[in-house]
Amino acid sequence: MPKASLPVLMMLVLLSPLAIDIYLPSMPAMALEFSISNSQIQSTLVLFLFSMGIGQILIGPLADKFGRRPVALFGVLLYGFSSLLAATANDFELLLLARVLQGLAACATSIVAFSAVRDCFAPNETAKLYSYLNGAICVIPALAPSLGGMLALQFGWRSNFIFMSLFAVVVMTIISLRFNETKPEHTVSDGKLYHWSRYLPILTEPHFLFYSFSCMTAMAAILCYVSYSPVWLIDHLGVSELYFSGLFALNAFINILACFIAPSICKKLGNRHTVMTAFSLFVATAILILLFQNPTIIQVLPPSFAFMLPMMLLCIGFALLLGPATSMALAAFGHRAGTATALLGCIQMSGAALISGLVQQTSLSAPNAIALVCCIAPLVLIIVMKQPRLAHWHHHDTDVSAAS
Repeated sequence: MPKASLPVLMMLVLLSPLAIDIYLPSMPAMALEFSISNSQIQSTLVLFLFSMGIGQILIGPLADKFGRRPVALFGVLLYGFSSLLAATANDFELLLLARVLQGLAACATSIVAFSAVRDCFAPNETAKLYSYLNGAICVIPALAPSLGGMLALQFGWRSNFIFMSLFAVVVMTIISLRFNETKPEHTVSDGKLYHWSRYLPILTEPHFLFYSFSCMTAMAAILCYVSYSPVWLIDHLGVSELYFSGLFALNAFINILACFIAPSICKKLGNRHTVMTAFSLFVATAILILLFQNPTIIQVLPPSFAFMLPMMLLCIGFALLLGPATSMALAAFGHRAGTATALLGCIQMSGAALISGLVQQTSLSAPNAIALVCCIAPLVLIIVMKQPRLAHWHHHDTDVSAAS
């Protein structure tokens, strides 16, 4: 079995954040061109992530049945096509269709990347590699908004989607030449592709459920932050597109550093305690958001900084959580990694999209909406992790922490 090349896997996972982040500075302009509300343009992000999540149930079994390489090639091809469709969309409904297809494409490449890690590396190595993949994902939010903002200023927002299609051509070339099949010979792939029996053993495993919901909680907080930020900063506070890109990039670089430091923290604390630390940072984010909206604080700090500074804690918490939580969720499923990864992605992304979509239907301001999502579910999960009688949901025999 060939080892998967980490740089090649990083190329596969970059497609998803690129489709989310590159057009963020253009969202207010897109809303004006299509004559739609802010919540409607935010739905292009929510629908993309929801499609990416639901699509994983369909594509995950295909990765186990037919292999990782064919699914990767299909995903990159669909990504390029859907990006061109978005670039030429003359009505909002067609743009939404393009985003649904982009979500399906991105979920295919994401499944392949994370399944290949589980295919090729021992369980005690996977948390570190998942953190590195998440670190690569976080490079895009640091760079893409600035690139997207400059492209939009010169050529209009449609150039963002043309860039995505060209990037897909580059990835297709690399995957064709450098990515070999990694599916283990013992992978369970017999029987019907979408029979309930494929999913039941995974959905009845307590660790999988707990850590999937943990990933969903983190993703919901990040999605609210990403979708509300352009509307709040550009429309409400009146900052420029490039200034917004700079603020967003600063937090993204914090996220990158946290992702690459996370393996060391996880090694010292153990998976479970690292997840609990991440949840504590989410709650601290909510508290800081509310404190920084105080008029006294706003007189000292520029409003844009008062909004973005607490998000640094959110980014750090997100970086700390995803590696160990993903590793714990998938640890028991080496024989069906594609399907398990797909279910994890479905719960994480579609659940986060639903939460974010529901919050966007309220009249809450951006700071209050993000604070709400950062506080409620993380607090509940912390309480669960503090209960000894619920240890079978979140504690694992192989998770040896420094505190034990």
